[in-house]
Amino acid sequence: MVTGGTGFVGSYLTRRLVDDGYQVTVLDNNTRGKSNRLNSVIQQINYVEGDVTDYDQVNQVTKGIDTVFHLAFINGTDNFYNFPEKVLEVGVKGALNTLDACLENNVENYVLTSSSEVYQQPVNIPTTEDERLIIPDIKNPRFSYSGGKMISELLTLHYPAKSPLKTYICRPHNFYGPDMGVGHVIPQIINRLMVVKNENHGSRFDFPIQGTGEETRAFCYIDDAVDGILQMTKSGEPGELYHIGTQEEVTVRDLVLEIANQMELEINIVEGVLLEGSTKRRCPDITKISALGYTPQYNLKDGLRPTIKWYVDQHLSKPKRKEDSSEILR
Repeated sequence: MVTGGTGFVGSYLTRRLVDDGYQVTVLDNNTRGKSNRLNSVIQQINYVEGDVTDYDQVNQVTKGIDTVFHLAFINGTDNFYNFPEKVLEVGVKGALNTLDACLENNVENYVLTSSSEVYQQPVNIPTTEDERLIIPDIKNPRFSYSGGKMISELLTLHYPAKSPLKTYICRPHNFYGPDMGVGHVIPQIINRLMVVKNENHGSRFDFPIQGTGEETRAFCYIDDAVDGILQMTKSGEPGELYHIGTQEEVTVRDLVLEIANQMELEINIVEGVLLEGSTKRRCPDITKISALGYTPQYNLKDGLRPTIKWYVDQHLSKPKRKEDSSEILR
């Protein structure tokens, strides 16, 4: 079963599981997901429109399941600030309900998708799974997401500890790819470049960014991400945590320039103010997952090509208000 199966990562995972011959149940309420992401496999899966905060529903669909991939969570920076109570409710109740259902129905494996956000400002880079977790300001609703992920990890590790349930936790690092939504840095850059290109009729133009551009991330293409999740589930040690990502650390400036280059645009990057709570540098150490046989196949340039093509083809760009001219860096 895949909770959050109509979301970005969940839909790719679901399609891969179907391609690999598994019978898959998807549970999602489509608050942020899109059921049409599963159109190619909808006749081959058991699709249930439901909510992970409803225990009776979760328990019912978990019957007969041997592995639960729990991805359902409320993402999106705007949601963190505006609806922290819902972010926490879905995070905590979702983990507790899916774990209880697994215990009730004798499920063999439970796989939690956490987040690299649990580190906030990591001390050591590349960052290992042993890095300390932190909430810098408990009064800032922006940290409702990472706080919910921390609680989910604690529940996954300790709540079923005396049961036969095997648990695995992955911490994704900046997954990206076609159809990932619009509220993330890469699609926002692509969409804004399309808008500004049309406004400037192909001439060189200024392009504002959030921060100085020296902030870094290591982006992981979605096909590699799914490979990592499945490799961890197949070969990982129960009760362990694994980073899934790449160690190709890139500055935001170089990311923007690469996207612009692939779109055949000439731009002047204009520095801006970094949003409070943003992490200046993030790059995982993937030694642990690599020891299981995980090897990313896509470098950033290769992964950006199909991603850019998808967004350009979909014509998803919309004019931004002036105050929204900088991308969200997470």
